[in-house]
Amino acid sequence: MLSEINIQDVLFLDIETVPAARAFEDLDPKMQAFWEKKSSFFRTAEQDAAGVYQRAGIYAEFGRIVCISVGIVNFQQTKACLRLKSYASGDEAGLLNSFNEMLNHFCARRKVYLCAHNGKEFDFPYMARRMLINGIKLPDALDIAGRKPWEVNHLDTMELWKFGDYKHYTSLDLLTALFDIPSPKDDIDGSQVAAVFYEENNLPRIVTYCQQDVVAVTQLLLRYMGMELIREEDIEIAG
Repeated sequence: MLSEINIQDVLFLDIETVPAARAFEDLDPKMQAFWEKKSSFFRTAEQDAAGVYQRAGIYAEFGRIVCISVGIVNFQQTKACLRLKSYASGDEAGLLNSFNEMLNHFCARRKVYLCAHNGKEFDFPYMARRMLINGIKLPDALDIAGRKPWEVNHLDTMELWKFGDYKHYTSLDLLTALFDIPSPKDDIDGSQVAAVFYEENNLPRIVTYCQQDVVAVTQLLLRYMGMELIREEDIEIAG
């Protein structure tokens, strides 16, 4: 399958999410009750709902997106280059509308594959759910209801590594180490994003982290396809 894909038709992406509110106490009482119920399935007897609220960001119903970074590979003569762009804001609806406009424009010109690590379990459904919650019409690339599996142009570098072993989970960090790809985890990790957003108010730091993951996913798919890695000097960040 991968041999049939043109790398220039792949839109690489990663999202960063945070809890919908700074703290459990800031939630609407109705949502506090829902989080009490949701968190009861994984918190210990010693923990309460407020104590595990930092995990809310991984659930689309209780979190929100603060950054989407994307990457596109193109060739200058025979040299592969990667162009990155990020959509980041405390205004989730504005962020998603901007991303949606770009995605629809990009997909109108060609057959496009979306690619992320664990994207089928996290990034793609999370974006779709948050778009619906914000009253945004789903782009065709995410509106997959009723489609057959082979009609869905979603690539997942974690799923590709499973080779049918559905119980197997492998982190992006481990795979980059295995394939001798520079690790994207040189500053923060996903568990720190909420604190960087709410406490440091440092969105640029989150953008950098998100873009590094996009680079790593791109390089990993290139390795899967037997292609050369993109050199650091050939990675461009759009303004």
